[in-house]
Amino acid sequence: MASSIENTVVDCADAYALGRFWSAVLDRPLSPEDEPGDPEALIALPGGGNLLFIQVPEPKSVKNRLHFCLRPDVPRDEEVQRLLDLGATLADDQRRPDGTGWAVLADPEGNEFCVLRGSHDDPPRPVTT
Repeated sequence: MASSIENTVVDCADAYALGRFWSAVLDRPLSPEDEPGDPEALIALPGGGNLLFIQVPEPKSVKNRLHFCLRPDVPRDEEVQRLLDLGATLADDQRRPDGTGWAVLADPEGNEFCVLRGSHDDPPRPVTT
């Protein structure tokens, strides 16, 4: 018999605030039971499983060992701008002139995540020299 993943947990300083950020990113609601100041916040994901934010006392100190790669429903650069407007920061720009690559962003608590090419992006263009 196999196991399934029930929760993907993100340690954070403010579970509700970070949960609200990711709720906006994913366009998924926080649990109706979550309130400001709660030590946990939960987003139910489509298809099962949850994204669970848990307040911990220690701050993030090194690079994530696990991160999310997002594939937007809109062009990548449009989504990157939307996420920056929500409060993310650009950590590393790996987008290339031919349309390939990705953008590495950080959420408001510094957790890195990637934004891949969107479903509406043009196919990669050949690089000419």
